[in-house]
Amino acid sequence: MWQLIKSVAKFAAVGLALVSAGRAGAEVELEVGYMPIMAVSQLFVLEGEGWDKEAGLKLNKTRFSDGPAIVQALASGKLDVVYFGIGPAMVAKANGIDLRVVASSVMEQTALITRGELAKYMDGAASAKDAVAKFTAEQGRKPKIASMPKGSVPDTVLRYWLLKVAGLTENDVEILGMGASRVQQALLAGSIDGACILEPVLTIVLERDPTARVVVSGNEMLPNQPGAVLAVRAELIKEHPEVVQKLVELHNRATTQITQKPKRAAEHIHAAIGRGLIPIQLVERAITSPYAKYVADPHSIVQSTKAMHDFQAEIGALKKPVPLETLFDTSYYDVVTKAP
Repeated sequence: MWQLIKSVAKFAAVGLALVSAGRAGAEVELEVGYMPIMAVSQLFVLEGEGWDKEAGLKLNKTRFSDGPAIVQALASGKLDVVYFGIGPAMVAKANGIDLRVVASSVMEQTALITRGELAKYMDGAASAKDAVAKFTAEQGRKPKIASMPKGSVPDTVLRYWLLKVAGLTENDVEILGMGASRVQQALLAGSIDGACILEPVLTIVLERDPTARVVVSGNEMLPNQPGAVLAVRAELIKEHPEVVQKLVELHNRATTQITQKPKRAAEHIHAAIGRGLIPIQLVERAITSPYAKYVADPHSIVQSTKAMHDFQAEIGALKKPVPLETLFDTSYYDVVTKAP
């Protein structure tokens, strides 16, 4: 308890110093890597509200198409802060990049959506295993299930559900790895039978394809499944703990806005990743859907991250073990939530 009190006092002091520096015109510049996905909406909200500037932070954002590209940038020393999936975070850690996950962004973000004939089989079957077997026998082919590339969170969750929950094997279906936009296109074109994917693809497909059904929720696929996270380099923690503390505070504040004021949050998210692509009303429906659970608390995903890690190692998706005991640093979040 005494350690917590000292930590609160320490971070309160440096936090005030940082704010004062911001007011005086001094800025702390941070190189931020991110993926343009709804799962990292906290970044778009805190920046859209201008909270970063108020806190004396200048976020130099670099957009990446996928997690592996962010890992490469981390390896070259180009980034201080990253918003990406827990899967790439583990890969980075396993490859010797001293990274710390300081906050969660979203949990249970992926779900299994089916369409067309597979949706009908799933509706009328006693189990997913029976539905897949009947589909294969009567359609003369395996169901085509898309997800993101192997090693990603959606792909891992799909394989976990197949093997650990549904009693199926990876060979019982045809798994196709592709980017989220291609998954959406393939579902709407009817060239695949289903997908393990995240928002806003789920909401878009459900609205545009009357045959589409979400047949397995994220919690049913892998309880408390970890998704996107806020992570920072260990060097940043060592050199500027006050900056990390402020980032986590703003991240938590943005999470609250997403969950309590989704209409306002949707404006920032739409401006960052949806403008010209999807209407703002759809963004709001996507962030309030039952398939997106915005949670900042890193404690909530520690155990499920271990489950995902062990499963990835089991199926060969993770080539090196990850020192999970040093992957998370929950102390900054603890100060935010326990400080008076």
